[in-house]
Amino acid sequence: MTPEWLAHRYDEGNDAVHFVSAPRALRRSVPFLTDEYLEATDAPTIWKRGDALAAARGASQTHFIFHSAYCCSTLLAQAFDIPGAAHSLSEPQILNDMVGWRHRGGNPAEIGMVTDSALQLLARPFVEGEATVIKPSNVVNGLATALLSIRPEAKAVLLHAPLRLFLGSIARKGMWGRLWVRELLSRQLAEGMVDLGFEPRDYLLHTDLQAAAVGWLAQHRLFSDMARKWPDRIRTLDSETLVARPGEAFAALASLFGIALTEAQIASTVADVFARDSKSGKAFASGQRAADQTAAEALHADEIEKVSSWAEAVAASAGIDMALPAPLLG
Repeated sequence: MTPEWLAHRYDEGNDAVHFVSAPRALRRSVPFLTDEYLEATDAPTIWKRGDALAAARGASQTHFIFHSAYCCSTLLAQAFDIPGAAHSLSEPQILNDMVGWRHRGGNPAEIGMVTDSALQLLARPFVEGEATVIKPSNVVNGLATALLSIRPEAKAVLLHAPLRLFLGSIARKGMWGRLWVRELLSRQLAEGMVDLGFEPRDYLLHTDLQAAAVGWLAQHRLFSDMARKWPDRIRTLDSETLVARPGEAFAALASLFGIALTEAQIASTVADVFARDSKSGKAFASGQRAADQTAAEALHADEIEKVSSWAEAVAASAGIDMALPAPLLG
């Protein structure tokens, strides 16, 4: 089975993996490896999981980009598509399937075993020696510690946007952004990730941006705990540092992942990937990102200010440090 066949979905009822044809060029052209972006591919090829593992080539070294959304994580994942050195996978659907199975009451031991298989099938390099860099959806964050336990040699970066910018991004997205944070919060509650001293009914009384802040705090606590648990394997990074210092951040992360890159490779990647929108592929207009952030702040300034102050008070009460440990860059 060639690496062009992506392990896309898992059917727990039949212990089968659905593979779709996703050559490297296709993976580069879409922001996420989800049904929405792969629906135009040919019908899937279905293999029993055991047969697929037997037919697959050996897996490569695997590393992770875990993120809390709206923080340039897709951009960073795209930077690690460097033929011969690394290939990247942005939000592969099969890891979301593990989360869905878990929420439906799946046996934890079975989920762990199949997740191990999924990682092995995802980490088939296009070129021998390439590392695999996986950016799971932030829906998968509840499984982040399990993924690192399953792959004890893996390293990870924990990427986030500062709270106020995150809230501004949600507000700027309008109704869909506000619906998304409530859906995310419902998943985090199901995962048992939220422990901020609220009663269950309180979450129904929160505004949309309060719900967004609760989700952000839950992920921040998880990231802080992970960074302290694995100080030799994990580094943390915020989106504004990444945007301001892309070359340094990319070089430091490649070093953490053990991916040998020349200065020329780093410079060309930064000049290419970090100069365009990760979703549309269009070049960034000068000052566009800052202008978008300013517009969101101006339109929703009062709400963002009040929710930010509220969230900081909640964080202090819950013992959550707003600054993550183990920064990638000093």
